[in-house]
Amino acid sequence: MKTRILIVDDHPATREGLAVRISSQPDLEVCGEAADVGDALKLVASARPDVAVVDIQLKTGDGLNLVKRIKTHDPSVRILVWSVYSDKLYAERALSAGALGYINKEHATDQIMEALRCVREGKVYVCEQMVERLLSRAVGGTQPSGDSAIDSLSDRELEVFRLIGEGLPTVQLAERLHLSRHTIDTHRQRIKEKLALESAAELTQAATRWVFEQR
Repeated sequence: MKTRILIVDDHPATREGLAVRISSQPDLEVCGEAADVGDALKLVASARPDVAVVDIQLKTGDGLNLVKRIKTHDPSVRILVWSVYSDKLYAERALSAGALGYINKEHATDQIMEALRCVREGKVYVCEQMVERLLSRAVGGTQPSGDSAIDSLSDRELEVFRLIGEGLPTVQLAERLHLSRHTIDTHRQRIKEKLALESAAELTQAATRWVFEQR
């Protein structure tokens, strides 16, 4: 039997490209496609995928939250997170949320197929640098240096920070993440405190710069 794959990504052309590549494999098939959290959860229930490929950036909601919700609804679904964002910051967060693998979209499709098969077998898939980082933490050694201030942000705070960097104002942030404006304002304040930023303008500049550097 072929492994059933659910693709969750907010870009139709990206979903189509990945679906074509998956469909060309003798042991894999696409059982559904979604652009946001709501549709993805419906397909998890109706299409019964073996593996879900989830992007960090979705039309509504965010990928890390979706990973957590999928694992709550159906723990048997194995998840591979793929994204344009750095492994250094998001891979460990993805694994902590319940995913089995993380791969950057810059990799060739052959490597993405390899990652899918690895996750299908219940094995963890991350880049070599991430393996070293995780092993270093496991044995109590020093982790490779990173942006410790950004690392200190919670998953939700990081998502708000990323969307600020992509130009979304508070009202659109609230709509995108299905949160109140008050909650968004609270997240903004906590982010400023953790990153030692004095004003909304400094927050916007820092977020915009960070998003640019990740791509």
